[in-house]
Amino acid sequence: MKKARNKFVLYAMLSIFVLLTVLLSVINMIVFEMAAHDADDITMMLARGKGNFMTQERPEGEFGGRGPMGPTSPEMNKSIRYFTFAFDSGGSVETVAFQLSAMSEDEARELASSLKGGTCGWVKMTYRYRVWSAGGKTFVTVIDQGRELLVAYRILIFSVAGEVLGLAISFLFLMFIGKKLFSPLETADAKQKNFIAEAEAEFKVPLTVIGADIELIERDGGANERTSSVRRQVRKMTELVKNLGSLAIFNQNGEGREEVSLSKIMRSELDSAKAKFDEAGIILSVDIGDDISIYGDKKALERVMRELVDNSLKFACDRASFSLTQQSGRIRLTQKNGTTLQNGGADQVFDRFTTLENAAGKNGHGLGLAYVKDAVKAYNGRATAKVDDGEFILEITL
Repeated sequence: MKKARNKFVLYAMLSIFVLLTVLLSVINMIVFEMAAHDADDITMMLARGKGNFMTQERPEGEFGGRGPMGPTSPEMNKSIRYFTFAFDSGGSVETVAFQLSAMSEDEARELASSLKGGTCGWVKMTYRYRVWSAGGKTFVTVIDQGRELLVAYRILIFSVAGEVLGLAISFLFLMFIGKKLFSPLETADAKQKNFIAEAEAEFKVPLTVIGADIELIERDGGANERTSSVRRQVRKMTELVKNLGSLAIFNQNGEGREEVSLSKIMRSELDSAKAKFDEAGIILSVDIGDDISIYGDKKALERVMRELVDNSLKFACDRASFSLTQQSGRIRLTQKNGTTLQNGGADQVFDRFTTLENAAGKNGHGLGLAYVKDAVKAYNGRATAKVDDGEFILEITL
């Protein structure tokens, strides 16, 4: 349950991160695009004035479409820093206007000369330029938009800082909410485990007594159909109780662990079940890597392999395969069965007392793969199941 809560927090954080990133990226793109648009309006005005601002009378209080802060404001020609150079076909250069303090006129002329082959764009991060032709000459105008871009960069910095702060606050909030949301589920899970442990203890005694009584009855009067039926049911119930009790075995902290060869265990279980696969008409294919080992509980791992083999024998339609590989320190065990199930995820097979629609008449209780899942969790591994194109695929990574 803790893992599910962590997944909830992780997916929620990823969603918030994507949402904030997209939203703030769009806002910053619009801000920078507006800065470029305003700069282009100014360079167009300079182009119309052949490199200088045109002097025009404007009635008092009229500033153009965007008011006193727009590029057509009468204050613009006093505040904008720019220069314009004209180049003729003979290579001579004429200074049309030079109102810039950040570089010398020679440096400006050299920069303009390097830009005369372009059209419009940014240079040196803060300068917007425009190149146009008139009267047989090529004009290059460059304006300084440093002050305007400073606002845009501040918005960018505050956006990044705001996103980081927002993610931190969201994480703390989700951790708090996650505990509240999953607390009832964790309580229910704990109660379920306690019930299983208590049910195991309560069932063991009467089953033992019934088994002993049947032995006495058969000793005195001989075995008959009724006593044999009772004995079969006792064995069935005893196996079910054993399965119930085994679900809690992995709550122990690594007791009884040793170096165990998964390769040997898997080969042994499949060799033992080979005749059953043949009898059921199931084509079995096996691919087991050599010397694949893990530090763990041998009996528990044998039980895991046995459950996988039993699951395959019960539910495989016509074919089954097992593979065990190891790459980059990770062990991967894959079981595949032919199936009639529909495509999609099937992780619910790992839930206790849960079976899929193809389990009718298969004598399954939905406990075997629940045991497998608990075992995999004890080794910090992952178990997944899905159906893909007529094949049930169960994959375990350790």
